[in-house]
Amino acid sequence: MVPAHGGRAAAAVYRPVLNGRRGELEALAHLDEVTAPLLAPVIDIHAVEPYTVDLVGRLPAGLLPSVDVSALPDGPRSELVRWGVPLVPVIGLAESHRRLVAHGAAARAHVQRAVLRLRTGQDRAGPDATTGAVERVWRLARLVPEQCDLLIDAGDVCCPADVRLAEPRIRRLAEWARRHAWRSVTLVAGAMPPTLARLPTDEPVRLDRFDWLLWQRLADLGVGYGDYGVCCAVPDAEGPGDRLPTLRYTTDEAWWLYRWSRRGGRGDERFADLCRTLVAAPHWPVAGAGFSWGDHEILRRARRGAGAGSTANWIAWSTSHHLAHVLAALLPAGREQHDEPWHADGPERGRSGRPHRGGETHRRAG
Repeated sequence: MVPAHGGRAAAAVYRPVLNGRRGELEALAHLDEVTAPLLAPVIDIHAVEPYTVDLVGRLPAGLLPSVDVSALPDGPRSELVRWGVPLVPVIGLAESHRRLVAHGAAARAHVQRAVLRLRTGQDRAGPDATTGAVERVWRLARLVPEQCDLLIDAGDVCCPADVRLAEPRIRRLAEWARRHAWRSVTLVAGAMPPTLARLPTDEPVRLDRFDWLLWQRLADLGVGYGDYGVCCAVPDAEGPGDRLPTLRYTTDEAWWLYRWSRRGGRGDERFADLCRTLVAAPHWPVAGAGFSWGDHEILRRARRGAGAGSTANWIAWSTSHHLAHVLAALLPAGREQHDEPWHADGPERGRSGRPHRGGETHRRAG
């Protein structure tokens, strides 16, 4: 694979939106050289921690992240060109004049492209007004449509009613998008609840991946797939959590949530019991520890080969497995590498939207 910022970009098939925290960044850091170019992650930065720029700068060769700093106030930390590493700026429709100019400078400094993020819950203007907004972005950032990937962000879809409400809105936006020659168009949504504290403990709990269901219902549009990993699409709603040992394990159409509060013994023993339950479940992959770095770390704990880790570790291992699982689901669907812009001639080739069937189970494991 050619590194994503070394000449022609490899064709990514998956655009996850991840929090710019240590756990998610650690999962990205453990991608191998074959897998890395297949992902085009969007990293949401809500605060620039001391480690943020360093960890982003040390991501694997071939992985070119897009970075969204819209949650930061205007200033040096929100100017991506000052970070000094190859990044794709993520641009919202309502960005200030100053920030659009700064994003344009960042795009031209390294990669000559940007991601335009259209949030369906906030950007609710009609098609003509939306066209006016994106034309303002292109003018001030000095970009053209062919340099921009469109991200249609449906936000939170946590139940069947959310899916039904989101579908017609996304279809209208996809129809509008065909007016312009985007590099690509991707639908992203998230289905993880904002809090897990009300779920049962000490047994695996199944939660539907409504973001995946929504994308499958819209497969005829030919848009790419993105999600929010194993976290909520509304990070401010997550809160501090209850700090119970927790793994969020992705399968074809669901997550299995493991939260262990069993009394007795040390914390390491409690987490080892959780991991032993997971590796004995029907949804543990046939490849076992070879499926992803996260699965390797989980098996080590099941065998008491290491300590329990921290909340950041649990998110990192869960995210690592999730990224590997989604790629395994998308790649067999006949997706082809391409360099043609997304426009009114029809869906991109190979985007059939067929799900990967890898032993999904609808019963509780354990």
